[in-house]
Amino acid sequence: MKTSIRRSAIFTGAAILLLTACGTSGSAQSSAPGKDDDGQLKLGYVLPETGQLAFLGPPMIQSTNFAIKTINDAGGVLGKPIPKVAGGDEAGQEAVAAQSADRVLNTGVDAIIGAAASGMSLAIIDRVTGESVVQCSGSNTAPTFTDYDDGGFYFRTAPSDALQGPILAKTIQGDGHKRVALVARADDYGKGLLDSTKKALEDGGATVTVAETYDPKATNYDQLVQQVKNSKPDAAVVIAFEEGTQILQGMIEAGLGPQQIGLYGTDGLRSEELPALVAPGKPATLAGMKGTAPASASNPEYVKALKAFAPTLKELQFAPQTFDCVTTIALAAEQAKSDDPGKFVDEMIAVTKDGEKCNSFAACKELIADGKDIDYDGVSGPLDFTDAGEPGQATIEVYTYDAKGQLQTVSTEVSKGQE
Repeated sequence: MKTSIRRSAIFTGAAILLLTACGTSGSAQSSAPGKDDDGQLKLGYVLPETGQLAFLGPPMIQSTNFAIKTINDAGGVLGKPIPKVAGGDEAGQEAVAAQSADRVLNTGVDAIIGAAASGMSLAIIDRVTGESVVQCSGSNTAPTFTDYDDGGFYFRTAPSDALQGPILAKTIQGDGHKRVALVARADDYGKGLLDSTKKALEDGGATVTVAETYDPKATNYDQLVQQVKNSKPDAAVVIAFEEGTQILQGMIEAGLGPQQIGLYGTDGLRSEELPALVAPGKPATLAGMKGTAPASASNPEYVKALKAFAPTLKELQFAPQTFDCVTTIALAAEQAKSDDPGKFVDEMIAVTKDGEKCNSFAACKELIADGKDIDYDGVSGPLDFTDAGEPGQATIEVYTYDAKGQLQTVSTEVSKGQE
């Protein structure tokens, strides 16, 4: 059986005790009842039920539940069903996310799905991995996580923004723009994507007229908009979450809308509701605005099945990646023949590459039962985890809004990183 050795994954017994003791302050580091090899895989999540990214909560939570149902319908993990998932709200607030993580950990989970926002994952990662519990996010894109000292327990099925930035830059320059203003929220997500986009633009010969980060909790962005206008760009990029609505309104009022310059967003703004939020009753206001976001492989069977499971779902962003987090964890436990995260963590990378291909839990489980090494290709596409526990390449969607305010896919591009 193949196994993977991740960075920082091998410790002496003393180092493990030290990491557990120092991983966080205020968390119940040694009181969680789980992580014993009891034969039943237990999962939890910390995802946005409220807050700026609340629109991502339903698709990610429902996809988690759908993945569990799919696994249980195939006989469960290690012959037992995964019980009801223990949930917590990240809420867009670090303190709330940390409290939620503590509560979920105290239920004895073996792995946690989430958080959705990179900043919220950074608020809980030491708590989770310090307990030697696996953490897998379907939406964290900040480059920070690639080299984060997580003891080998953190994974993500969403690609790093180091892969998205070059596609965004290529799109902007392909549209003929040469002077580009960049503004981004001042967190790991915003800074990471700003830096990778800026480098790619400059490497391509474009001039970055301004590269500014802002406080996402600010109540007024007039000065930021004026900075962009004064730099006289022919294109502007807004790397934002919910607060981007206010920034876009200010830019349009300042004559920096998509009818005047190239206007671009990223995954934090990719929402079918954005035009209505920016200009209620005027859907054409954002017509022509473009953006990039991690895409999923075209998978109509998964989409149809998820919508049948959760008929009220409208937004599907990061749902496939979340499904793949759950399935990868389950397959790793099957391959390790253990629900102990300290044991199945060594199979998390291995089950995504260099084995016999399979694209469902049931099919992969059957191969494992036959003693085969597997290569799980997820509903979001091939995973092929690097040693950092993340996809080695990314399919990036280029999206736009039409005159009716409808979200459209322009194209998809593949961006490859380095092993």
